[in-house]
Amino acid sequence: MALKQLDAEQVRTWTLEQKDRWWFANVWKGDMPQLTIRSAITGMVLGGILSLTNLYVGAKTGWTLGVGITSVILAFAAFKVLSQVGLGSEFTLLENNAMQSIATAAGYMTSPMVSSLAAYMMVNNAIIPRTTTLVWIIAIAILGVLFAFPLKRRFINDEQHPFPEGRAAGIVMDALHTGDALAGMFKARLLIITGCAAALLKVMQSHAVMSWLKAGVLTVPEFLDGWLYKITTLRILGADLRQLTVRPDTDFVMMAAGGLMGIRTGVALLVGAVINYVILAPMMIAVGDIHGREVDGVVQYGFRAITVWGLWGGVAMMTTASLFAFFSKPQVLLSAFSSLRRKNSAARQTDVLGHIELPMSVFVIGIPLVGAVVVLLAHYYFGVSVWLGALAIPFIFILALIGVNSTALTSITPSGALGRITQLTYGALAPGNIGTNLMTAGVASEVALNASNLLMDIKPGYMLGAKPRQQAVGHVLGIFAGAVVAVPMFYLVFLRDGPAQLVSDRYPMPAAITWKAVAEILTQGLSSLPESARWAALVGGILGLAMEGARLATKGRFWLSGVGVGLATVIPFNTCLAMFLGSAFFWLAGRCFKREDSTGHRVIMQNQETICAGVIAGGAIMGILVIIVENFVLR
Repeated sequence: MALKQLDAEQVRTWTLEQKDRWWFANVWKGDMPQLTIRSAITGMVLGGILSLTNLYVGAKTGWTLGVGITSVILAFAAFKVLSQVGLGSEFTLLENNAMQSIATAAGYMTSPMVSSLAAYMMVNNAIIPRTTTLVWIIAIAILGVLFAFPLKRRFINDEQHPFPEGRAAGIVMDALHTGDALAGMFKARLLIITGCAAALLKVMQSHAVMSWLKAGVLTVPEFLDGWLYKITTLRILGADLRQLTVRPDTDFVMMAAGGLMGIRTGVALLVGAVINYVILAPMMIAVGDIHGREVDGVVQYGFRAITVWGLWGGVAMMTTASLFAFFSKPQVLLSAFSSLRRKNSAARQTDVLGHIELPMSVFVIGIPLVGAVVVLLAHYYFGVSVWLGALAIPFIFILALIGVNSTALTSITPSGALGRITQLTYGALAPGNIGTNLMTAGVASEVALNASNLLMDIKPGYMLGAKPRQQAVGHVLGIFAGAVVAVPMFYLVFLRDGPAQLVSDRYPMPAAITWKAVAEILTQGLSSLPESARWAALVGGILGLAMEGARLATKGRFWLSGVGVGLATVIPFNTCLAMFLGSAFFWLAGRCFKREDSTGHRVIMQNQETICAGVIAGGAIMGILVIIVENFVLR
């Protein structure tokens, strides 16, 4: 059954009250079972397992992806089979939705471990106790949930932003539960087939495993240009393209992520990557503002060195673009808080969703309480002064705003880039204190990440008519489930030989390296930033305003997003290229298979989210297992 939704003209012209009344009358499912015991348990189990996908993605790229679609299809198939053998009833549509909220929250719990916490351990050359990591990431995740509520009506109810992974999960759930049962099981089989194929390819990418299996000749190369460099070396202004990360790779997991984002975001990422890595980075290397490290008498650059310079322009662009987009409609923020001032029942009745939305009083009371707990934990665990920790809390709203804007468009929350804003501030407030610089920025960026993730979870619930309150509770359950599974696995896989072994060529931990490098620069004082980086920040900020202004003036018809272009400065070129190729593949498929009755349309276009989710889940989970095999079986 086709999902009911407003068209583009209605989204642009209707007021928030009109949209809320339409949703309540046409979409809301009333008291259909949602957060039940079985949906909670299923979500916690699946989310814990699928959190391993983000350990892999985080170690490779520095950011995380959702696991909602994968958990939705697996849960649907499992309960469908149980009902057929007489061991239970099928999941309801909204039970599956509540389950995916829990699973997705669990999947995102890996982010601090591959960013701020990893950087802190490298700086201090000491492993943080597991219990400390567990308590810390749970506390900041819950604070993130609380920060999400004032933004929900702005980004979901009013702007109807896509939140690509969340929207994909909603479409898949609707197809599974309201469509043909055979079609639903076909999606489940397709998920398993694509997942197994991706897992097999991931095994074939491991030279060590393939050699052990006596099948080294079948090894899939990580990069596709190796043969070319046996003939010649490609350069731009003297810089090796390989060191600029300008090369095609076989990272099909990232291609699948691009398939979820869509062509507009893919183009924005590619444009930003070309500007940053093909134009600016070679120029800055030539003038000496990007510094490499000498290896065997040869200066090496690469993603780490380029990002230390390039992220300033990108972060400024994302910041101004997000703030402009948000404050272009201030009435939505004001309406979110207006419920706190309503005194009588007649006034409350004007808010048709007042009994469904989470009360704003939870936000007003919860943030000071949980924020105080986080500040005290930062002081006790990491030696952050209480007053400096408290100053991090006001930054969170701005960073959550930026993060939600990015997530709404791309499904990627650039938590590492968001932390740079706080690191810049604490470079001035606490010069020389690298621990404070890392952990205060960690609080701000990780809270923003969890706020963004909650809205990603709520998006399919909004599409399907669920209660946001129950999804918020489910998100908290997922936080505990993900932490309990991901923390021990992180210590097992990446900390077996101490913090010095956290970073490798295969799993570079780019977020942690960038956090560490920026902290080291800023603790020496802001004057240590190259003048060109400061100019880049100024120009990036202006361009962010210009692009969002153009999007506003053209009512969303202007293609390029300041958030998407800026995001490319904190992701390697080869990863941006892979995501663009994934988005372009499905865009071209849509052009080629326009007829809904064609085989290509039925298999590819009607199952786009399923195919992408299967590839991401299979490839990422097998990536983690390959690490374990390489280090504990073949070592």
